[in-house]
Formats: sequence, structure tokens, C-alpha cells
Amino acid sequence: MNTGQLCGSWLASDGARASTTKISIVLLTSLLSFNTFAATPQLKIQAHLQPAEGAMVGGLVELQLDVLTDTWFTSAATLPELKLDGAQVMPPNGQAQHLNQTIDGQSFNGLRYSYLITPNVARSFDIPALTVRATPGQSSTEISAQSQPVQFSAAQPPGFKPGETPLVATGLRFTQSIVNSATPLKVGDSITRQLTLQANGALAMALPVPALDDVAGLSRYVKTPQVTSLDDGRGDILGGQRIDSVSYRIDKAGAYTLPAIAVKWWDSAAKQTRTTQVPAVTFDAVANSAYKPVFSISEDLKQLGQHRLYLSTRWLVWLSLLVALIGVGYLSRPALIRGWQRWQARKHARQLAWQQSPDYAWRHINAELQGKPAQLTALYLWLRRSRLGLKLVDAAPRLQGLLRGLYGRQPTAEQTLVQLRESLTTLHSQVQQQQVKPAPALRPLNPVHEKDFP
Repeated sequence: MNTGQLCGSWLASDGARASTTKISIVLLTSLLSFNTFAATPQLKIQAHLQPAEGAMVGGLVELQLDVLTDTWFTSAATLPELKLDGAQVMPPNGQAQHLNQTIDGQSFNGLRYSYLITPNVARSFDIPALTVRATPGQSSTEISAQSQPVQFSAAQPPGFKPGETPLVATGLRFTQSIVNSATPLKVGDSITRQLTLQANGALAMALPVPALDDVAGLSRYVKTPQVTSLDDGRGDILGGQRIDSVSYRIDKAGAYTLPAIAVKWWDSAAKQTRTTQVPAVTFDAVANSAYKPVFSISEDLKQLGQHRLYLSTRWLVWLSLLVALIGVGYLSRPALIRGWQRWQARKHARQLAWQQSPDYAWRHINAELQGKPAQLTALYLWLRRSRLGLKLVDAAPRLQGLLRGLYGRQPTAEQTLVQLRESLTTLHSQVQQQQVKPAPALRPLNPVHEKDFP
């Protein structure tokens, strides 16, 4: 072999090795891409408390629940229900914050949901592991994951007694409005007092109920309060609002004062106790000669005569008749029950007798003859109940030819059944004539027994 041939052989082998290397690299890359694509999506749940420390009774603690995946979500996650003894919990309202995190060098994205918690007692609260279900992208089924358990402690704010539930907020506004039904106020008129309490950083359900006490000479009517949340217009809750309204009807003339109402609260921003109040309301009411109390019965009693109450004789008679009818019905109840039972028994006996009669069997003959296959069961049952035995020829001589058409050597079943159905009316009449036997007109010529002699 010369030098040129050796060089050519070496180059050919080197090209083959290069091609093999390229193919291996392509296959390895494809395999890694397939494994990456076919990897099961991950679901991670993280729980955080905000604030992590320094929670106060009556204050607000936010449980942030992060739902993360390394792909994407095809639908909304299913969040668990959270209940804590000694605390009020508001679940997420559907609004969520978008997240992007890197965990162990891998990118995750997801949503942050918030549970709002207001402790009512001073103690420690344990939040268990919460299970969240979701369907990430590239997953054919729903998967679940759990958060880690977390806990926090709530302390009583300074200036509040043990067992007292304070209002904790970052800011508070307490206002009132007064509406008079008339000017000037007279007996029979009314005055309406509306109180509006707004608190930042507090749940609406945690706002206290203002003291709306009774006032002598006035009738008090409290309306249903309006409790709503304050938000920023994008779904984020900023605080709560409570509107209470009470109306006072003036029963007597005189000077009146609706007392001032104060709300004691803890300023979590300034770390101190504050008191906010609305001032007292004073007004005068004059007499009204045309006013008549709505529920007064003094005039009605006078019209009835010397404050004595009488009942109409007609109503007494009707009442007595009603009581008598009720008594008679109660006493005759056993007899009515027995009569009902006897009537039911007679009805059942009549129905049973009808089902055992020849006419009941006769009604089923035509239907059985038209069936596929035809049946003669009802016909035989009618003969037996008519006391004619089980031979058709005994009932009517013509039936003998019909029987040959059904069971002879050359049967003609269809034609014979048609003829049999057409002969049913005649057959029924013949059987009735056979059953009616006239009584003998003469006595026996040769009486055997003594009873046959006159």
C-alpha cells in the first residue's frame, strides 16, 4: 500500500468517528429535552405571617399563602378553609398577588393569597399545615401540596382590661348625622341619629357596637347596621366600616339629650391608647294637641264602658260550638277508625270475590287469544269457574271442530283462532243457557224418601 492510500484510509476513519460523535451529541440533547419536557410539574406551598411578631388582641394578622409551580396554572387553586378558636378569620376574596421566585436555582411563579385574622383573646395560635390543590401546566391530573405549620401569639394592648376585646387600627374616623322629621319638633315627631365608624387596618366584623341607650320620654327604634369593608378599588382590603342608625319618637314634651358616644381604641401606628367620640345631641319638643299615641288603648277601654272588656255573645256561641265539635270528634275517633277498617275489609273482600269470578276470567280470554303465542289459560279458567269442567266440547259442540283446527293432524291455527274469537259471544250465551235449569213442574212419580210425600 502506498502513502496516498494510507492517508485516504486515515481520513475516512477520522470522518466516520466525527459523524458518530455528532450523532451521539444530537441523541443526547434530544433525550435530555424529552426528559425535561416529560418531568412532573412541581407544586410548592409557603406560609408567612405579617406581622411575624407583636400581634395584638383585636388587631389584624395576615397569613400569606404562596402557591408556586415551575410551569403554569391551568385553573385557579383550591384553597382550604381555616378556622381558629378565639379568632375571627376572613378567607381570601379571590384577589391574589403574582409572584416570581427562585428556589434552589430553579425558577418558580405563582400567586399569593391572604387570610385576614383578628385574635379575640390573648394567647398563642397554632395554624396547621394547609393543603392546597391545583393543576399545573403539563399535568394531566390535579396535584396537592402542604404548607409548613406556623404560629403566633397575641397580647392584650395596654389600657384594656383582661377579657376586653379592643379595637386595634392604624387610623379611626367616628362621625354622626342628625335628621329631624319636623321643625320645630313636637310630640309624635321623630329624630334619627346615624353613626359612622371607619377604621384602617381592621376588619369590618371586628368593629365594636356603639352604645345606643334608651332615653326617658323617647321610644327607641334601632335599624339593622351596615357593615362593609373598605378597599382601594383593586380588591385589597384597607379596613372596615360600620353604620348604625337609631330613631327616637317623642312621647312627651320637654328638653332631651342624646348622650355622647365614645370609642376606645389602640393606635397600632403610634403604639398608644386613644379615645374618639361624637358629641351629645340636645333638642326640645313642644306639646302637640292633635297627636294621639299609636298604641294607646285608654280611649278604646272608655268606649267599651268603665274600663271593662266585653265579648260578643255571637262569638261565644261560635266558640262553644267549635269546642263541642272538637270534643265530639275526639270521643268518636275510635268508632270512626273501626268503621273505616270495616269498610276497607268489605272493599277488599269484594275485590277478591271479583278476581275469583268467571267474569274476571272471561275478560282475559280475548287478550290471550290475540297473544303471540296464543293462550287458552283464561278460557279453561272461565270454564272451571262456570262449573263446566275442563272440556271445551261440554261447553259448546262447535268447539270440537275448532279444537281439531288447533290440535288436529293438519292444524290451521291462525284461522281457527279467528273463528274462536268470533264465537266467544255465542259461547258465552250458550253457557249461560246451560247454567239456567228450570225447576220441575211435577213431583217425582216414585218418591223414595219420606220427605217426597205430601
